[in-house]
Amino acid sequence: MRKLFFILVFSVISQVNSQELNCLVIVDAQQAQNSNTQTYSNLKDAVSEFMNNTRWTTNKYKPQEKINCSITLFVTKQISSNEFDIDFQIQASRPVFNSTYQTPIFNYRDEKVRIVYNEYEPLIYNETSFESNLISILTFYAYTILGIDADTFAPRGGEKFYKLAENVVNQAQQGGYSGWNRIDGSKTRYQLNENLLSPVYKDYRDLLYTYHLKGLDVMSENKKEAKKNIAAALMKLQNIYNRRANAYLLRVFIDAKSDEIVDIFSDGPRINTANLKEMLLKVYPTFNAKWEKIKS
Repeated sequence: MRKLFFILVFSVISQVNSQELNCLVIVDAQQAQNSNTQTYSNLKDAVSEFMNNTRWTTNKYKPQEKINCSITLFVTKQISSNEFDIDFQIQASRPVFNSTYQTPIFNYRDEKVRIVYNEYEPLIYNETSFESNLISILTFYAYTILGIDADTFAPRGGEKFYKLAENVVNQAQQGGYSGWNRIDGSKTRYQLNENLLSPVYKDYRDLLYTYHLKGLDVMSENKKEAKKNIAAALMKLQNIYNRRANAYLLRVFIDAKSDEIVDIFSDGPRINTANLKEMLLKVYPTFNAKWEKIKS
């Protein structure tokens, strides 16, 4: 079974059986300073029901194949009885072949999101129209998680899911909320989806495949060869950096993988990591203290 790669920090938790997703939902309303805890409990249940019981694909998923993920909703402010400002933290993992380890594939923070939630009103996604910002956000991340997971198992295998997420972006633009349009900034849902679908960043998706299927998944058979494949995959980050040094996907990747990269190359059979370390120091200088732990 897939075990959740997640550090439990805050309050209300729910986990139920899923279609494609095994999604843990947490609602933290400490900042909202509102005593109506039932509202937040109902919000948690509604989100959990939506993420876990919606049929996102036509594929058949065995229980052990469900994608472990989590969504934490940090309620920063309650505007009215049904309107809230929320920071979303989305995480997802996938199992490594022939091991009990779950590797993080997505760790994303979506801040300052305004939603409307009407208690006891079911969340239902309509692919042809905008229903609510909450529904659009949850659907967008469901498809994005499915896409990233698929990219780790097959070369650019997540294309159809990113296209479905793109449709969510297009429909959500009707709602007038922030994060769905090109003009909303460089670190938005729009930019994340645009980057994942852009040929400019094809190296990123090739990296996901090689790093996981030809790297982590062969660790149990040949650790040294696996580390060489992972190092080669990571060098593709240099190509992305050379094209666009401020590419959003560079940050998205390292937010999920920085600790794991250090763990991989700080023990076990040695390989030549001089070029890898030099690249990481250049592309991600704010993580230099971590990269210095990598052994050549």
